[in-house]
Amino acid sequence: MGRIVQIGETFCDTFSFTAENIKTFARLANDNNPLHLDDGYAAASRFGGLIASGTQPMSYFCAMLATHYSIDRQPLGLEFDVRLKKAVGVGDTVTMQWTVDDAVWKDKLGGDIVTLHGSAINQRGETALLGTATILVCPRSQPGTEPA
Repeated sequence: MGRIVQIGETFCDTFSFTAENIKTFARLANDNNPLHLDDGYAAASRFGGLIASGTQPMSYFCAMLATHYSIDRQPLGLEFDVRLKKAVGVGDTVTMQWTVDDAVWKDKLGGDIVTLHGSAINQRGETALLGTATILVCPRSQPGTEPA
């Protein structure tokens, strides 16, 4: 079998951050920083209001790869490097984009080793995140056909 991921492929998604989803995510992630949970504390901070835990936009950014490729293939994350460049706050809408830099078929793994770079840009054109990733993307197995 040959490569199943195309070099140069680009895909994006948009996510809007609200006070509710910021607080919910922080609680679920056990990130008790008051910048994510306490309106008064956050308002008095240099950010002027609640900001998302860094793990929130990072999670959406990385999960985008699984969501995109699992439509018709089976992805597995191998390595992620994400740089937080700007806080994401209430009311921010972030557009996240990934581009495939390389894809090499590996017979032993039964899929492509894919390297990508990506960014997350807010509605003001400011870069919130930059990242690189290496993932394995395999053809999707039909139920009952997986090796024992």
